[in-house]
Amino acid sequence: MISVLLSITFACGLFIAAAHVVNRRFIAPVYDVVANLAAFACATAASALLEHWVPAALSAVAVVCWVVLAVRTVRHLRRRPR
Repeated sequence: MISVLLSITFACGLFIAAAHVVNRRFIAPVYDVVANLAAFACATAASALLEHWVPAALSAVAVVCWVVLAVRTVRHLRRRPR
């Protein structure tokens, strides 16, 4: 039951992250990127340690999405006039 609940939670988070990636105009605030990277990295590690492989995989994909968003945010900030 725990694995199902974790899978649903991480699938929702993955959906949100993927939707942000697909929306190419979306620039995530730095605090949002940092918080989500930390949260999903911890979720991946915790799920893997508990041997809940589906939630671990879902949260790992969300980490990848947030890395893509981090790169997009950094590029945006570097191009922005000061």
